[in-house]
Amino acid sequence: MSNNTDNANNESLISYEEFNEKAKNLKTMSDVTSFVKNLVAPTLQKMLEAELENHLGYKKYDPVGKKSGNSRNGHSAKQLTTSFGKEDLNVPRDRNGTFEPVAVKKYETVESDVEERIISMYAKGMTTRDINDHMKDIYGVDVSATMISSITDKVLPLITEWQARPLSALYPVMYLDGIHFKVRESGRIVNKCAYTVLGIDDKGMKELLGIWVGETEGAKFWLGILNEIKNRGVDDILFTCIDGLTGFSEAIKVVYPDAVIQRCVIHVVRNCMKFVPSKHREKFCRDLRNIYTAPTEEAGLQALEDMKQAWPQYALYLKIWEAAWPELSAFFAYPPVIRKMIYTTNAVESVHHQLRKVTKTTTIFPHDESLKKLLWLAQRDISKKWKVPVPNWGDMIAQLMIVFPDKIKI
Repeated sequence: MSNNTDNANNESLISYEEFNEKAKNLKTMSDVTSFVKNLVAPTLQKMLEAELENHLGYKKYDPVGKKSGNSRNGHSAKQLTTSFGKEDLNVPRDRNGTFEPVAVKKYETVESDVEERIISMYAKGMTTRDINDHMKDIYGVDVSATMISSITDKVLPLITEWQARPLSALYPVMYLDGIHFKVRESGRIVNKCAYTVLGIDDKGMKELLGIWVGETEGAKFWLGILNEIKNRGVDDILFTCIDGLTGFSEAIKVVYPDAVIQRCVIHVVRNCMKFVPSKHREKFCRDLRNIYTAPTEEAGLQALEDMKQAWPQYALYLKIWEAAWPELSAFFAYPPVIRKMIYTTNAVESVHHQLRKVTKTTTIFPHDESLKKLLWLAQRDISKKWKVPVPNWGDMIAQLMIVFPDKIKI
C-alpha cells in the first residue's frame, strides 16, 4: 500500500483543539451525525496502527525494529460495514504474520453492532428483503440473503449450548406440545414438527426447556425428548399437561412413572365442537362447560350423562370424553388453584401463537437449521418477558406442599 494512502489516513485525524473548534459549528443532529461519520474510518485506522505498534514493541521508523525479528509489512485493503455505512480501511500487517488486531478482527466485515441489529430484525420475523431495504434506508448498505444467513448462523453454537444446558431437578408443572412447519428437504417439501416443552419451576417461573425439530409429532420422538431432559437433570415432574397424541401417556410413564398426566380439556372441547351446527353450538358448548367446571369427578360424570340425554344426536362426539376420561378427569382430585393451571395446555399454546407471529412470513423453510435459528431467536425474545412468577403461584405452591409433602419443600 502506498505511503500516500497512509498519509491520507493520518491527515484525516484531527487534534483535540480542532475537534472542539469544529464541534462549535455543529447546528443540527444531521451535522453531528455527519461529523461523527467522518471520524469513524480515521479513528479505526489509528487504533489499528497503535495495535501493531504495541505488538511490535517499537514505533514506526525506529531503528530498534531492524533487530527485533519482526517488522511492518504494508497494509491490506478492507471494507467494513458499520452503523454509519461502509468504511474503507487499510489493515496493517507484520512480516511474521502474528499480528491479530482487536479493533477490527481478521475476516470481520460487519461491525458487531450491525450484526446484532440484523439478528434482531431476523428474530422479529422480517424477511431478508425487508432487512436489506431497512439497512439500505437507514445505513445506506446492502446486505444480501447470503450475508444475513452467515450472520445469523453465528447463533447456532448458542442454540446447541442452550439445548444442552442443565435443568432444574423439579418442575411442578410441565406442558408438552408441538407446532408444525413446512421445510424443504432433499428437493421436496415435508411437514416438520417443532416439539416444545414449557416448564413451571418451583419458583413459579416459566422456562422453555428446549425446542426439538422432527419429522412428525409422535410418541416415540417424545420418549426421546423426555429421556433427554431426564439426563439434563430433571428428576421429577408433578403434572404433565398434554394433547391426545396416541402413546403419549405411555411415553411419559416410562420416564416419569409418578407424574400426573392431565389431557388438555380445551383440545377435547374443540374436537367435540368441530361438527356441531352453528345453531346448536352456543348451547352445546355451555353444556360441555358444566362437565369440566363441576366441583367433583362424580359431578363431572353426571354432567356428561346429562349431556348424552340432552343431545342424543351428538352422542358420538361425546364418546371422546368417555374414552379419555381417566386423563381428562385427573384435575378433579386437586384444589381449584391447581386445576386452573393444569386442565389445559393454553400456556404452551400461547408460546406457539407468539412463534407463529414471527414465522408467518416464511411459508417454507429452506432447511432445519433455518427453522431452528428463527425459533430460538423468537423464544429468546419471548422469554425476556418472563420476569415474574405465574399468577397465584403463592397459593399454588402452598397447595402443592400439602398434596406433595415429600416433593415440595421450602
